[in-house]
Formats: sequence, structure tokens, C-alpha cells
Amino acid sequence: MEKIFGKTEGLKKSELRRLSNLYRRRVPPERVLTAELAQALAGLSQEMGRPISLLLDREGRVVRVGVGDAKDLPIPEGARGERRLSGFRLLHTHLAKGGLSRPDLSVLFLNRLDSLAALEVEDGRPATLHLAFLSPPKAQEEDWRILPPRPYFQYLDFDHKAEVEALEEEMARQARVRELLDGSGERAILVGVDRGEGPEAEAYLSELAELTRTAGGVPVKRVLVFRPHLDPRYLVGWGKLEELKSLAYHENASTLIFGLELTPTQAREIERATGLKVLDRTQLILDIFALHAKTPEAQTQVELAQLRYLLPRLVGKGKELSRLGGGIGTRGPGETKLEVDRRRLQERIAHLSRRLEEFTRRREEARRQRKRRGVPLVAVVGYTNAGKTTLLQALARGGEPGEDKLFATLRPLTRRGFLPGVGEVLFTDTVGFIRQMPKELLTAFRATLEEVREADLLVHVLDASEEGAMGRYRVVEELLAELGVEAPRVLALAKADRAAPYDLYYLRERLGGIPVSALKGTGLPELKGALAEALLRVGVRPQPWAQAPQYT
Repeated sequence: MEKIFGKTEGLKKSELRRLSNLYRRRVPPERVLTAELAQALAGLSQEMGRPISLLLDREGRVVRVGVGDAKDLPIPEGARGERRLSGFRLLHTHLAKGGLSRPDLSVLFLNRLDSLAALEVEDGRPATLHLAFLSPPKAQEEDWRILPPRPYFQYLDFDHKAEVEALEEEMARQARVRELLDGSGERAILVGVDRGEGPEAEAYLSELAELTRTAGGVPVKRVLVFRPHLDPRYLVGWGKLEELKSLAYHENASTLIFGLELTPTQAREIERATGLKVLDRTQLILDIFALHAKTPEAQTQVELAQLRYLLPRLVGKGKELSRLGGGIGTRGPGETKLEVDRRRLQERIAHLSRRLEEFTRRREEARRQRKRRGVPLVAVVGYTNAGKTTLLQALARGGEPGEDKLFATLRPLTRRGFLPGVGEVLFTDTVGFIRQMPKELLTAFRATLEEVREADLLVHVLDASEEGAMGRYRVVEELLAELGVEAPRVLALAKADRAAPYDLYYLRERLGGIPVSALKGTGLPELKGALAEALLRVGVRPQPWAQAPQYT
């Protein structure tokens, strides 16, 4: 007997058998239903006193039979997304008049069904048929289009196949137009949560958009949800998820990106409810790091961070994934697929940790050699994309050109430079900081960040042209304190040529600092003089050739 879904408690064996026989029914692909199927559904539904739901595929085969409303029939996992529509349609009975309900239409929309039909039953006979399709994205109607209710026999000749093909063709046409306008990047809806932070929540959402663009995505809409208390299952609540699904449909977006870190349960439930790819801010940052990791050390650090993030998020499917063995001592469920995956991840994490220890030992040896030579080390730190790499290139007259991207630098880039009154110094670039830096990254990059702790002096680079510069300054200082960095700082107000005069004046009044434009070369002599004075104050001895002209 085929499986019957939904509310089957209390049904007789004969009724269950008749329900199971519905799996043998066929409907022509171009038809909504047949007269024979309508009669059979109405009679059986009246006899049981319960609605019946059928899920049919594009070929008209019945793939699922359920007892209850449309929402009680589960749609197969993985069906959504293979086409622009799911390839399934749902037909169910109503024992009372009233047409399609809001829950019915939600099932149609959230599962991207080809269509949804409700057959009213009167005295055991089929009566009025209600039929609905999705509206094309950007249509003037709601998310769905409801056809006029008619006696069911008037829909027997309705060309269902042509209606679905026309809808998919329109959806494909609109998708092509969007690709031409926005490029081929993955289109994403960004979701921020305001828990009472006010303007800061807006800043987080803007930063999330910048992260999305850096990862190669296209942020098509930003949604800020005010929610003092987070939903433990859906984060922003079921109703808001329905709105986000609707927005993603009309914007042809395939991804939801949340500004908060999702729990494994929340990520799974949101993805199941919407049928969209779901990412959180931590995953997005890890993806950017993986995109920019070029050296073996950076690749090892990023992979380690990704695996540590993934480990607690592995989800098994129970005993059906167990490995069964033969012989004494191997009976029972054995080692589950989930346990095997976890063990392999833990083995890989241990291997990567050992590799990082080797890199750490090499760095320690390089630092000892620098100390023996007596060359001071100046570390360039700051918020991501503040202009650190460009400034280092201007100070050291060498190095790699900077990029207008977040986290473009993942490995410490060390170059020689010259400071009047001090002599030769080493400038080293570092990984950029960001608000709520994922702890997995801080752990994996701790060896790299040791360069900051060992530096004689820090150049804190602050983008003076960025709105919210004060907040970014505080983020960097708090992270430096968390890392135990006590070296003296010199503040460089970078991109001063782009900053508004009042903003630059305000930052100098509040924080001090030296306005600098690395691209135009303004402020560099003053910055070098401040660096030299700071190094002399901490006890760095000037080299004999310290007054020699600077080399290039």
C-alpha cells in the first residue's frame, strides 16, 4: 500500500486502500483534472468527512496523496529550484464553500507550485472549482492570480500546460533582463535585525551589502527588521519569512543573507520554509576570505576557520544513515554517517592545526632574526578597506597595490622602508578588522595577528571619508585590546582628500591623527615624522645612516 500523508488517524482500512488506489490515477498533462477523478475525490472525501489532497507532476502522475488541507501535504524536498516553477501542482477538496484560503495560496507561493486547485464538494458530488497560478514577477497583481470560480466541468478543457509554459517563459524573460541590468552575480536579499541599536543597525546592513558585493553577489534589496526578541526557529518570525520569500520571487533573488549569525536550526528551518539558499554574515566573511586566500598559509587558515564553523552545523538523518557491519562486535547501528563526517572533519582540523603550528614556528624564527638585526617593526592596522595596503605601499615605496575590496589582504605583507632620524624600518600589513569579527577567524588567524603583538609601533589607519568612522575606530581598538596588543599607536586619517572638511576637523578634534592621502602623497612627510618620534620614544636606537636621504 502506498503511503498516505496527513491526518489519517481513525480511518478504516478500506478507506486507506481507496486512498492508496488514487496513486494509479492519471491526468493528461494539459488538463487540470478529469471528470472521473473529480467524481472519485468528491465521493471519497464526503464519505470520510475529510478533505483530500493530491500532488501531481508535470506528466499528470499522482506522486503524493494526503488527508487534510493543502498545507498538510508535504512537498518533496529538492523539488523547488530545479525549474523556475517546482513542476508540481496540487489538487484538493473543500467540504464547505469559500474558495481558496490564505493558507492555500501560501502553499502555492512558498512551494512555487505550477498551480493550486480546490474542488468544492456538495452532497458527495463535485461542484465549483477554484484555480490559482503564480503571478509573473513585477506583475500588478498579488503573488498569485486567481481565476474566476466555475463549475468543475467548465475547466475540463482548460489548457493547463500552456498556462504553465507561458508563465515560465515570462519568468525566464524577466530573469534575462535582470541579468543584463545587474550582471551575472548571485542576486541576494539582505536581512538586518534591529534589536534597538537604531542607526547602528542601518550601518550593519550597509556593511552587509558591501560584503555581498565583495563576495561577487548582487544585493537587490535590503530589509531591516525591528525585533527585540529573536524567534528561536525562524529568527525574524514566520510572517516576515513569507514577505521575504515574496520579495525574493519578485526580485528574482535566490539567496537570503542575514546580518546575524544563524544557529544551525534556524538556518535549516529558514531554508526549508523558503526554498532559498540561506547564508549568515559569518559564512559570507568566510567565503570572502576563501576567495582572497592565495598563499598556502592563508588557505590553511581559511579552511580551518570554515571547518570549525561547519563542525557544529552537521546534521544527520537518523539511523537510516547508519553503516551496518557483519561479524561479532559489529551488530547494531554501528557508526552513523553523521559520526563519520564529524570524525573526518576533526581529523582534517587536527591536520590543519599542525600545519599552522609549522607556519607559526617559521614566523617566530623570522621575528627573532629581525630583532637580532635591530630593525624596528611598524604594523599597519585598521578596519577592512580603510586603505592600509595603499598606505604601506606609499610608506615603503614597494609592495602590492591596494584594492577597493573588503579583506583584500590576508597575509602579512612586509616591506622595508626608511624614516628620517631612525633609519631602516620594516612595515607590515595585516588582516583588516570588522564589526563582530567571527571568532573562528580570530582563532585561525591568531598566528598571523602575532605580527601586531610583536610590533614596536602601530599605524592605525582610519578611513576619514567613511560615514561612521568613529564607530570603526572603536571596533579596531576593542579588537586590539582583546588580542592583548599594547604597542603605541599613531593614527593616520586616510583618504583625507575624499573626506568632507568638517568630518576631518571633527575626527582631529576627537582623536588627533594626521590627515593623509596615500594616492596624492599629501601628509606622508608629517606621518613619517610622527612615526620616527614615536619609535624614538619607545627606545629604538637611530641607525648611523638615519639622516641619509630616503631611498626608493
